[in-house]
Amino acid sequence: MVPATSHSDARADVGRLYQDHHRWLIEMLRRRLGGDTEHAADLAQDTFERLMRAGTSGVLREPRAYLATVATRLMANFYRRVALERAYLEALAVVPQAYQPSEEDRALVAEALARISRVLDGLPVRVRNVFLYAQLDGMAYRDIAEMLGITLNMVQKDMVKAIAHCHAALYE
Repeated sequence: MVPATSHSDARADVGRLYQDHHRWLIEMLRRRLGGDTEHAADLAQDTFERLMRAGTSGVLREPRAYLATVATRLMANFYRRVALERAYLEALAVVPQAYQPSEEDRALVAEALARISRVLDGLPVRVRNVFLYAQLDGMAYRDIAEMLGITLNMVQKDMVKAIAHCHAALYE
């Protein structure tokens, strides 16, 4: 892909991609989602929205491969959110009725979990794992380093990256 020369060029290029490949992308996603047309259409729309926000432009040698890659990543995020919501609802199922949160509180928690998931998705895998081991599992940096086979210094650097990323996501 060639960098955009202007915002209007990028919009026009994405518009052409949309016209030429939108139906194909929805069908490809529908098949991968087990026939779920509604979520396939949403993910296809998100794919083109992501291209618009990225401001990419130019001629793609393999536009369908590029679109499939972007859409597949979005689909993985979708499945992660679904799994996260399911885990939350399963955890709530064992909470006594008297302590159950309201539907509104459940929706707020589900949205917060989805937002946290999206922020963490923006981290490289090792950085995300270091952060989760330290913050969720309460592991010491030395134990994380040993478990992942990296130096203590790398764990510390990864934590700085993760915290800076989370801070930026929170305050930008």
